[in-house]
Amino acid sequence: MTAPLVALLQISPRKADYAENLRRIGQAFAQIAVLPETPDVLVFPETVTSGYFLEGGVRDVAVRAGTLLADLNAQHERSGARQLDVVVGFYEEHRNHYYNATMYASLGGQQSQIRHVHRKVFLPTYGVFDEHRFVQAGDSIRAFDTAWGRAAMLICEDAWHSFAPTLAALDDAQIIFVPSASPARGVQPANVTAEVGSQSLPASLERWELTARSIAGEHGVYVCMCQLVGFEGGKGFPGASLIAGPDGRVLARGPLFEESIVVGRCPLDEITRIRAASPLLADLESSLPKLLQNWRLPEVPRTKFDPADRAPVEPVGRSGYEITVAKPPPPPEPLAIDTDLAAKWLVSFLREEMAQRGFKKGIIGLSGGVDSSLTAHLAVRALGNENVIGVCMPYSSSSEESRAHAQMVATQLGIRLETVDITAAVDGYASATLNRPDPARLGNVMARIRMVTLFDLSSAMDALPLGTGNKSERLLGYFTWHADDSPPINPLGDLLKTQIWSLARAVGVPEEIVSKPATADLIQGQTDEGDLGIPYAKADLILHWLLQGMKPNEVIAKGFAQEEVATVNKRLSSTHWKRKMPTVAMVSQTAIGEYYLRPVDY
Repeated sequence: MTAPLVALLQISPRKADYAENLRRIGQAFAQIAVLPETPDVLVFPETVTSGYFLEGGVRDVAVRAGTLLADLNAQHERSGARQLDVVVGFYEEHRNHYYNATMYASLGGQQSQIRHVHRKVFLPTYGVFDEHRFVQAGDSIRAFDTAWGRAAMLICEDAWHSFAPTLAALDDAQIIFVPSASPARGVQPANVTAEVGSQSLPASLERWELTARSIAGEHGVYVCMCQLVGFEGGKGFPGASLIAGPDGRVLARGPLFEESIVVGRCPLDEITRIRAASPLLADLESSLPKLLQNWRLPEVPRTKFDPADRAPVEPVGRSGYEITVAKPPPPPEPLAIDTDLAAKWLVSFLREEMAQRGFKKGIIGLSGGVDSSLTAHLAVRALGNENVIGVCMPYSSSSEESRAHAQMVATQLGIRLETVDITAAVDGYASATLNRPDPARLGNVMARIRMVTLFDLSSAMDALPLGTGNKSERLLGYFTWHADDSPPINPLGDLLKTQIWSLARAVGVPEEIVSKPATADLIQGQTDEGDLGIPYAKADLILHWLLQGMKPNEVIAKGFAQEEVATVNKRLSSTHWKRKMPTVAMVSQTAIGEYYLRPVDY
């Protein structure tokens, strides 16, 4: 039996740039070539040649499998690497259809050939996914022969359907390769303890690990799952690729949110030993024909049995058994987050989004509040303090405490702080208009002038504006349209206010900033909770349950007052327009965002 050495290359492709991504694959070949032992198989993630979220851009980057083989051979020849096998995810053009596909090919010498192409069978169309709209579904799952043994491939969601890996195992696969582009979700405290390494995992990756280990352990196969890393339109691919052995143990895992090569050996004779000790696959092979023969035949009862042939046994009364009533574990705290994981996630997001846009410096409207202070802390971790600029923009009525706290954060982090007094600009507009603004309108003017200032300084300093708005404000519509929400990237927009407080404390924002009453400081004496009519602690929980799909009456049953739920639900339901781009009248079959679809980072 052989023991192939497998390398998982979790990399971040450049969006929609097939040629550049081919060159990066070639660079990986060259890096592998100098290792003491060259791997037998190099596994790349799903859609590594283009990035995953392309929408209508799939047609721009799809290639035929033969074309991809020729391009891979050219890169391999230049790299100096020996003959090797590769697993490469790509968007495929095949017989006048587009597919999300993965190719297994042998490269180098006279043996260069495509051994198999798997076309993704299960195309997700839920949540952030919409694959069915842009590619065709595959219709088969088969194993195939290689120089070292027998393999099969499943692409991302394929592996979540239990009979898909079962079909591969029944077809004698020894290793199942699972290229994936699954964006990370969930920063709740971990429920699964990783066997390899001590890093916390996003909730979605915990489930991936359980899935991979279950496939491997049930069928006695190796599972090699290779994940994309990087960010596409704010959706973060986490890496943490892994190899699971035929006993269900994790043998190797890559780091979170970092490009890496994960190498592990897969001794195939271990499969024989483990299957002998736990012959689950053999049992399935034996029973499957009978199960399939009787499956879905209405005239055959689900279970056959003989009638009773004697009188029932006489009852003898109560037993003396001790009765144990199981108590379910307490439910997890719904808004709790793993702050270390969240910080790493958001720092990676900022670092990569800045690089994608060609900026080294970030600029932040530093108000002295917890949100902007947290963004500044994260930006310094991502970019370095020399590349972060804070801008304090007071109005004549602004709190001195706000200015002092902005300076406190700038001093703490060692960042440059510019002060631009917006009083003259605001008052100039107020005195020029016939309808002099009331305090609420004047506050909106301040917010918009602050954003004008930030974008102008951005141009002058070649620094990208970084957002500071949190999820609570966005869901409740508690922000000024085309002001607070204007910066092109925002690390905080998917964190509720109570989660912001937790993360801010964890990264070192001064406690006096975290614990002071939240205020936009647009009107003297104003506080967020006073304006909203409900504390953030309650509003966030109500938002959480509403977003989980509960109806208002179900949320009330959790102990909230009817008025509180009504207040939050009304704000949530009536402010969708503030979270969208302007509504455009659709008059053609090429309407932007309806028919002509390209992701924001295409």
